[in-house]
Amino acid sequence: MSQSKNATFADKLLSPADVEKAYRLLEAHMPGRTPTAKGPKDQPDPFRSCVSCMLSAQSRDENTAKASQALFALAETPQAILMVEDETIAAAIKPAGLYNMKTRNLKKMCRYLLDECGGVVPSNREGLMKLPGIGRKCADIVMSFTFGEDVIAVDTHVHRVANRTGLARGKTEAQTAQNLEDRSPDWALRDGHFWLLQFGKTVCASRAPKCETCFLNHLCTFYTTARAEN
Repeated sequence: MSQSKNATFADKLLSPADVEKAYRLLEAHMPGRTPTAKGPKDQPDPFRSCVSCMLSAQSRDENTAKASQALFALAETPQAILMVEDETIAAAIKPAGLYNMKTRNLKKMCRYLLDECGGVVPSNREGLMKLPGIGRKCADIVMSFTFGEDVIAVDTHVHRVANRTGLARGKTEAQTAQNLEDRSPDWALRDGHFWLLQFGKTVCASRAPKCETCFLNHLCTFYTTARAEN
């Protein structure tokens, strides 16, 4: 698509009625939350969920899992982690990359939790985002998978799908998350992350989206704009 076409496409958003239709189609075609869903970080408590989510930044899931496992073999609580030397933590989390920065943020998070939160991980977005190293995506993941809140966590797949289809707009994942929350019907918040994630992986892929056979193509701003201008 040319630059002018991209600009035209980027200006379009689905109407509220079409957003509702899109979610109904996603509900019909994509798997939603299952009773055993634990999220991509699959940790047993809020603290370890936050830590693993922090480690996942710019890291593949398998590398995040290796780093998390190595770290929690050393220590599993804020108090215990603060007692471990920085060099030892950095070596443990090295598979996740950016290990020096993540070590600093991890220590800051642990200190903040103990000093400001009584060692208890906040259960709301505002509180979670005050934790060093925790942004909107991690906060929403923890809210959804650990605390059972109805929120759509926006990762790279959901960010792409929302902007490409016209469900929401945002230059960053955090901006998209806010716009998507504002525009999504309440009934879709519980399973929306799952529908959009699977849709992004199986249909609306990054490099080769299956536009011609997509069940949303008659609504999608990317597809309809391309067809109108070709």
